[in-house]
Amino acid sequence: MKHTHYKLVIVMLMKCPYCISEDIRTLETRDSPNNVVRRRKECLSCGRRFTTYEYIEAIELMVRKKDGGLERFDLDKIIRGLQKACEKRPVTMEQIRELAERVRQDLMMLGKEEVSSQEIGDLVMKYLKKLDHVAYVRFASVYRQFEEPEDFRRILKEVRK
Repeated sequence: MKHTHYKLVIVMLMKCPYCISEDIRTLETRDSPNNVVRRRKECLSCGRRFTTYEYIEAIELMVRKKDGGLERFDLDKIIRGLQKACEKRPVTMEQIRELAERVRQDLMMLGKEEVSSQEIGDLVMKYLKKLDHVAYVRFASVYRQFEEPEDFRRILKEVRK
């Protein structure tokens, strides 16, 4: 499932396409399919009528990887990682999807077109810690690339706080 992110594009200054006058009034507004707003307008200077369409421009949220590579944001990738961390835990698929969606929403609220994989991982950890401590430790061990038993001790101390 592809998840597209959107930004709102608003034209603040409209000019008549015939006489370039800014003296325009809107006669009629209609919603069209695909979140497009159709507006019928009239120029008060030349009297001619024309139609404008307002739409939301789709943008792809991009992820900057640790190696410097760039890839499209993939919500399903987060869900798959959460499924592995939550395997055999009392966490429902609905909770996993909600957590992933919260991460996506937080990223969109940043207002950036590019985020780092670290920002994503940190958000997942933030929400997973509240959801299930065992899944949190599992996710942390992969995300933070644990290599020593001390790494586990450190994260367990964090969970106990």
